[in-house]
Amino acid sequence: MLEIKNLKTYIDTENGTVKAVDDVSFQIKAGETICIVGESGSGKSVLAHSIMQLNPSPPAFHPEGEILFEGKNLLDVSEKELRRVRGNEISMIFQDPMSSLNPVFRVGDQLIEAIRSHEKVSKKAAKKRALELLTDVGIPDPERRLHDYPHQFSGGMRQRVLIAIALAGRPKVLIADEPTTALDVTIQAQILELMRSIQKKYGTAIILITHDLGVVAQIADRVLVMYSGRIVEKGSVSDIFYRSTMPYTWSLLRSLPRIDSDASNRLIPIQGQPSNLIDRPKGCHFQPRCPFATKACLEIDPSLTERGEGHWAACILSEEEFFNKKQEFEVNAQKGAVK
Repeated sequence: MLEIKNLKTYIDTENGTVKAVDDVSFQIKAGETICIVGESGSGKSVLAHSIMQLNPSPPAFHPEGEILFEGKNLLDVSEKELRRVRGNEISMIFQDPMSSLNPVFRVGDQLIEAIRSHEKVSKKAAKKRALELLTDVGIPDPERRLHDYPHQFSGGMRQRVLIAIALAGRPKVLIADEPTTALDVTIQAQILELMRSIQKKYGTAIILITHDLGVVAQIADRVLVMYSGRIVEKGSVSDIFYRSTMPYTWSLLRSLPRIDSDASNRLIPIQGQPSNLIDRPKGCHFQPRCPFATKACLEIDPSLTERGEGHWAACILSEEEFFNKKQEFEVNAQKGAVK
């Protein structure tokens, strides 16, 4: 349904060119959920905005790549055609519902406006559809809440309203940019369950951007791990969580608290800061922070190589070498030799 091919999104700044997305490729099928994970600054949100063509141009530009939606390259279509695709075909849920909803308009007016911008229907028909959408996303007493303002809704309810607006055009692809970040775990679980039920009802493909690996474990079919504007590992949930062969992915998992972990098995954060996207290090971009880096990592910039069916990782270490280094690291960690 959607295929990204060798996409690059660069942004010109007064300090230089930021390579925010650098040669990214993946595809998603109808009814599938892909999670994109990584630290802040890894390029996740810029990738999402690139798909929707929401990055201002200039300063953003695409020196290479294709964004193929049902075979049509969105980088080549007119702004008029893009407006038709946005919302109708591909829709997006933004991170902060309070800043995404207009505080001076009633929720119903904003939802009806979204419906009528995508469909040529009367205001009465749009209101009926708005009530159906609010019911679908679990808003109680939708007839009354239609007349409320955003500040009269809780954070979780505002997020549900945003999901309803995103679904107004019955999109085939739904991009969710960290939709549960500002919510407590109980509401987060409700929002994730809501997205699952909507996907089942409409057959929507979902691209979920998050830094929360717990969310990934609950909802993903496949996972893309981004670092320094690139995909450094991709595979199924079990590949990423149990058979990871990329040190960055393993480091992310190593710093995640686990309820089944021994109390003596302390968390070890990733040292240092993400690489500068204007002046990235030579060789592997993760090598300045990698606990397994070798001299070769200073020279070789690894590309994605297949580690199993559907599982790819960007690392010069073989699976056996990675396993041995990981074992050595764990032994040293238990001895307190790792800081």
